[in-house]
Amino acid sequence: MAVELEIHTSINDIHPAEWERCFGRDYPFLRYDFLAGLERSACTTEAAGWQPCHLLLRDQEICIAAAPGFLKSHSYGEYVFDWAWADAWQRNGLDYYPKLITAAPFTPSSGPRLFIDADYPQAQKVFLSAVANFCEQQNISGWHLLFTPEDLADSLDPSLWCRRTTTQFHWFNKDYRCFDDFLARFNSRKRKNLRRERQRIVEQGLSLTTRVGSDIGAEHWQFFHRCYQMTYAKRSGHGGYLTREFFTEVCPALGDAAVMVIAEQADRPVAAALYFQSADTLYGRYWGCLEEFENLHFEACYYQGIEYCIANNKQRFDPGAQGEHKIQRGFEPVLTHSAHWVAEPDFRAAIASFCDREREQVDRYRKDASTYLPFKNED
Repeated sequence: MAVELEIHTSINDIHPAEWERCFGRDYPFLRYDFLAGLERSACTTEAAGWQPCHLLLRDQEICIAAAPGFLKSHSYGEYVFDWAWADAWQRNGLDYYPKLITAAPFTPSSGPRLFIDADYPQAQKVFLSAVANFCEQQNISGWHLLFTPEDLADSLDPSLWCRRTTTQFHWFNKDYRCFDDFLARFNSRKRKNLRRERQRIVEQGLSLTTRVGSDIGAEHWQFFHRCYQMTYAKRSGHGGYLTREFFTEVCPALGDAAVMVIAEQADRPVAAALYFQSADTLYGRYWGCLEEFENLHFEACYYQGIEYCIANNKQRFDPGAQGEHKIQRGFEPVLTHSAHWVAEPDFRAAIASFCDREREQVDRYRKDASTYLPFKNED
């Protein structure tokens, strides 16, 4: 197989039709226009520590394997935390950065990570080897596939790849007809608690509206950016990763992929939550408020999302990373996966040992978390 690995430092160097042949348009965070928009709005640039480094393997003129890639000069915005690894590299006089990641930027949601042409059965093996060689030649410390599908993680050689798991909490549609149908699965006490939370929204004079695609106006995007920045300011004291232009120029061009919930009090917007959607999944991404209201976060970020999934026949609702408080609201603990190729053999062995121990702990945690779900005993 006479193949060549191409390195593209901008998504704009790849023809949109070729990228969409590889990754389609359903998964919103790898759509060509989403990635191009992140570059255009200065979210994924070398200055931001997210230098695009998209990888294509060609056999003659045919792309037989591909992966989105970014050279990182830090570990922010990834949600698979490796700060301890970076510290170990530094303490041993080595450089951990740059590192190469294959991920959806700023997005802890599992989805496609590698494209492999089914007509070329050796393409994955050749592609993985070619990228590893590229990393070694460029003194890149490793290649990290973040939030990758489980079957891809299963297919990787464990002697070369270290596998990590984390726990998230997702909602699954059991053919519910309405929100009350979902609540009927709850035990009595948890069902009353959830209804009490929703009633507090009414008592505070709040109303919520869901808008999709072109129904989200320019004023809504401006308002959402303000909410987003306030959330980051409260949490970390600095602005968020995404720029104003991303929300006001890129997101409106994504069509019906974007879903926004806006909360108002006395006809005045006070909070908003932003989701993205694929054909069968709703992804909860960002939230912000100008004022604090009791239970509004739960309503805007969880209950409105569940209602949207039921009404639009979405099979899964992925509300993002972390959050044990989601369990009592019917979000089930699931495992997410990442895989890590490390150039330095000695560190590879140490990281593999760490990942093995971590996976055992994570699996025990997931099983224990499942016992706190609010559902009635349905055996």
